[in-house]
Amino acid sequence: MASTRNINTPGNYCLDQKQYRKTEDWRLYLNGANGYAYDTKLAGQGLIQQHMPAKTLSHNSTEIESFLLGINSTNLVNPAGPLSSELKCLQSCDIYKTPRVIMPKPLVVPKDQRPFPVPS
Repeated sequence: MASTRNINTPGNYCLDQKQYRKTEDWRLYLNGANGYAYDTKLAGQGLIQQHMPAKTLSHNSTEIESFLLGINSTNLVNPAGPLSSELKCLQSCDIYKTPRVIMPKPLVVPKDQRPFPVPS
């Protein structure tokens, strides 16, 4: 018996496959809404620092975290070696620039003069 519904047509199959591909691309996009920032920077003037994954702060974040938590510290068979951290150097992002501070010349008080009397 032949199917009378539209779900078995080649056009509908292609439409479903396209929808599945688009959904998969949206979910697996690295820089999407739930992914990583395209250009990671630290918060500067006018910004509040938000959550940053450990992967964006160092190249070996797993080893650093294991060392800080003491994992493998009491292993007598294969003792852990010294930790060498590989930190990433991140720039900061400022929204506004702070004006330069103009400092006055140093105050020199002469020692041979009396202070001015304040009238009361």
